[in-house]
Amino acid sequence: MGKFVITKRTNGEFQFNLKAGNGQTILTSEGYAAKAGCLNGIESVKKNAPDDARYDRKTSSNGKPFFNLTSTNGQIIGSSEMYESVASRDNGIESVKTNAPDATTEDIS
Repeated sequence: MGKFVITKRTNGEFQFNLKAGNGQTILTSEGYAAKAGCLNGIESVKKNAPDDARYDRKTSSNGKPFFNLTSTNGQIIGSSEMYESVASRDNGIESVKTNAPDATTEDIS
């Protein structure tokens, strides 16, 4: 089962990482000024993760595939790592779809 892990950045902002059952980070949030915003971001990921239309499949300037998960208003709520192949990126998307909806939350901030 997946897990959201809330941490605090060196600049004082809160962020979350969605980790798959194997502990690998599969989605990272932006920085939030308040923990409440971070928690709202987690709820948005849980709500939007099952919807394939919410995934913006991209290729970075160095040619590596990645994706952003967006909310219904188009705002990015999480980004993936850079992948070596399109197939790996698509597996990452499937992992977010599987892990996010029922993921627990661990606050280590």
